Amino acid sequence: MRKTLWLALLAISACASPARHHSDPVPMANKDPAAMLTWTELSARPLPPSGLRIAYGDGPEQFGELRLPASTGPHPVVVLIHGGCWLSDFDYRYMTHLGDALATQGYASWTIEYRRLGASGGGWPQTFTDVGLALDALRDIAATQPLDLGRIVTVGHSAGGQLALWLAARPRLAADSELRGPAPLPVRGVVGLAAITDLAEYRIGPPDSCHASVDPLLGGTPDTVPLRYAQTSPRALLPLGVPQWLIQGQRDPIVSADSVERFVQAARHAGDRSQTRLLDVGHFDVAAPDHEAWAALQSALAEALAGAPP
Repeated sequence: MRKTLWLALLAISACASPARHHSDPVPMANKDPAAMLTWTELSARPLPPSGLRIAYGDGPEQFGELRLPASTGPHPVVVLIHGGCWLSDFDYRYMTHLGDALATQGYASWTIEYRRLGASGGGWPQTFTDVGLALDALRDIAATQPLDLGRIVTVGHSAGGQLALWLAARPRLAADSELRGPAPLPVRGVVGLAAITDLAEYRIGPPDSCHASVDPLLGGTPDTVPLRYAQTSPRALLPLGVPQWLIQGQRDPIVSADSVERFVQAARHAGDRSQTRLLDVGHFDVAAPDHEAWAALQSALAEALAGAPP
């Protein structure tokens, strides 16, 4: 039901007559600037060649795909985290388009899978510990692959954006947190693509929607399990301690631009360097390497790895 409503929202949005908001749109050639990329279109694209599949655990969903540039390294690393309401209905494959494109731009891409709701072991705390293990596995991978572990940026889409922001904050969790791990690998910055930024706020929404996945993910509400929300919600974890770029569609029906703007303002107030890059697109355009958001992502990565403020 959650998947059905999620797709229905996209269909309604795609059929609606969109208003133009962006002051200087840069549509791709042969693309209707008013059209939004749908999940059906994105998921129907032929997948790029597989990367090097590497397990970070014993479970069937504990792996990632590593793609390397043709040039010699060591290479900066982009950790890609897929969305899909933290549900097992959706997997990592649609993010491999970004992973493949980033490798052609000189980045090593590490596109990770993790346990999700609806599959064995998904939810609290394994969804979070899996993502942490996947990031930390880069230490072992770098023993045989040309990776620059001093230049890691996490990039996540939708629910994966929440996880990307969370990974940036993970080293700041209490030492006794079951989510932190003994030695969290630090990152240089984080890019959220239509990122869910406030779990306590986002959980409030239509039944059987992506919003309704938050309580099952954490095993309760902010009243019943407040510590879990405090340890996982990006808004509650501010300051994250690293720069953030939030690339967001103004016509996104799943993650509102207003919610992302509120997060950025809160991050700045807390002392973080944070910026919203609003585009006249929908929810899935930001996860594709051939739309206006692709240029915004490349710019954000270059700034993050150069150490420039957002």
